[in-house]
Amino acid sequence: MRPELLQRIRTLLPEHHPRPEIDLLYAMMRDYPERGGKGVRSELLLLSAQAHGVAVGGAGWESALWLAATLELFQNWVLIHDDIADNSEERRGQPALHRQYGVPLALNAGDALHAYMWGALLKAGVPEAYSEILTMIHRTAEGQHLDLAWVQHGQWNLNADDYLDMVRLKTGYYTVVIPLRLGATVAGVQPDRRFEEAGVALGAAFQIRDDVLNLIGDAAAYGKEIGGDLLEGKRTLIVLRWLETASQGQRQTFLTEMAKPRQDKQTEVISQLLNWLLDSGAVQEAQEVADAQAERGLALLELALQGAPDRQAAQTILALAEGLAKRQA
Repeated sequence: MRPELLQRIRTLLPEHHPRPEIDLLYAMMRDYPERGGKGVRSELLLLSAQAHGVAVGGAGWESALWLAATLELFQNWVLIHDDIADNSEERRGQPALHRQYGVPLALNAGDALHAYMWGALLKAGVPEAYSEILTMIHRTAEGQHLDLAWVQHGQWNLNADDYLDMVRLKTGYYTVVIPLRLGATVAGVQPDRRFEEAGVALGAAFQIRDDVLNLIGDAAAYGKEIGGDLLEGKRTLIVLRWLETASQGQRQTFLTEMAKPRQDKQTEVISQLLNWLLDSGAVQEAQEVADAQAERGLALLELALQGAPDRQAAQTILALAEGLAKRQA
């Protein structure tokens, strides 16, 4: 994340309060933003603004920074809630907020951070951005609902198309589509219609790579617990593909274990399931789907940016998007 962006987030969020209870709330609100992160979404927005004619430090740049801060605050309050919903252990290499302070306090801190997100949007002073932010929230909530409902209802009769529908909504809009559109909007340019199709494809590729890294990634680089998706019963493309060819015995073992709450899952059974997944070729198949989504998204994005006035910024967007969709860590 750019230092000037983090500084704006710091100036927006309250720091101290005479009541120690509220002082704790303020510290909790600052926790996830201060942990850092790659800042990919805000960087895509700022690069899109540059590509569409907003010069760094020039007219519109301050608005672009506040829109980028809006995205970062959105991601952080959503992550707090997401970690609670998934009962996750870690976030960015540290205990998840609800693990440190309990669910009620973490939930309230996420709600408070959500309110400050709108404060950042107000500071941007770009009325056209409101509909983009609302679209982002609507689509992300729809995708999150699919993800959670499948777990809540114990639903495993799903296929690759179901998974792709979910991740395009949950990941594609707030990770790629809306950042690119907001960058054009702050420059006073009508966003290219191909940003949406490109963004959902790139977002799908990004999420599939994330699912792969959750199984085989390096814990220090990944920032979350390895194998957490299995413990949380996530419906990933890898698992859904494996279930199509798993033996009856393997399938029954899997479904029995997935029906248990996280705290009751057995380490040795999860290890066995992980070995079955890795031996099945499902990880490689998922990587191939991610490759196809990435290539399609990058081709569309290149077309969408071909008329951008700042060619260097446009090329940087393409390089960043490629790294996002083909990442290995």
